[in-house]
Amino acid sequence: TEFSMRFVVRLAVLGLAFVAAAPAARAQGREVFGRSTATLSPAVKAGGLVYGSGQLPARGDSTIEAQTTSALNNVKAAFEQAGTNMNNAVKCTVFLIDLKDFAGMNSAYSKFWSPENPPPARSTVVVAALVSPGAKLEIECIAAVAR
Repeated sequence: TEFSMRFVVRLAVLGLAFVAAAPAARAQGREVFGRSTATLSPAVKAGGLVYGSGQLPARGDSTIEAQTTSALNNVKAAFEQAGTNMNNAVKCTVFLIDLKDFAGMNSAYSKFWSPENPPPARSTVVVAALVSPGAKLEIECIAAVAR
């Protein structure tokens, strides 16, 4: 559809802008954590923040609660490799493929924070699909680096 084509074109332009900005980010002290691939790094530290790539659940997790826990454990591991933790998370985005999973996701998500360490700002969006078959969600987060 026309909307899909415009969306793909916008993503391509955004991707090109990111690629063009990458050398500048390195020059400003960008540090990569985790095992990078040709297309992404699990976490990048720059300017006092750790930017985590979207994390998918482990294969085999079937419930939304298990998938949420698995994805957040992946976020937690990436943050810890970069020298921060979930209590320093400042923003997360959750991508769900079914709005019916919102309550189950929230139930598991809330277990990673407490009244003493409240959750970060968050956006939750419903998307048509994710890149991993069987995944019901993907979670990406940004955390501050403790000084």
